[in-house]
Amino acid sequence: MSLAHDDPTVPKGALVMAAVLIALALALTAATRLGFIPQAASPVAERTAADVALVSERSLRFLDRADGSVRIEDAVTGERIATYGDEGGGFIRGVMRGLARERRMNGFGQQPPFALSLWQDGSLSLTDSATGRVIELGAFGPDNRRTFMQLFESGGA
Repeated sequence: MSLAHDDPTVPKGALVMAAVLIALALALTAATRLGFIPQAASPVAERTAADVALVSERSLRFLDRADGSVRIEDAVTGERIATYGDEGGGFIRGVMRGLARERRMNGFGQQPPFALSLWQDGSLSLTDSATGRVIELGAFGPDNRRTFMQLFESGGA
């Protein structure tokens, strides 16, 4: 019994289509980077364009502790707002781990505060005053947004 002839080559049409797809992706990326295609609007730009007012802002400092926990304090008063260890605050610790990594890469420490901002349209954002990075906390779902919203409710906001 003989097997059908196995041809290991890829059909020319498939190669052409793959090359067209790659070229199209590169062309669209270049066109966006060069400004021929507008980039997707950022929430910061959208709020500015819509003149959305700031409702409340809290200046916070997130401090890594030797035991692996994160202490959150009011950057103005030094008041302890919360401390999260292994037992809770996983989302907050995860967000702060990423921001702390970016700060280390740029030579910043833990001291510059973060601004937790509540906007008139209900959005909640966290701005790193050292790097300028803004994280829209609503993008992570209502439960994760609520964990940061509780930092406003912890007094002093």
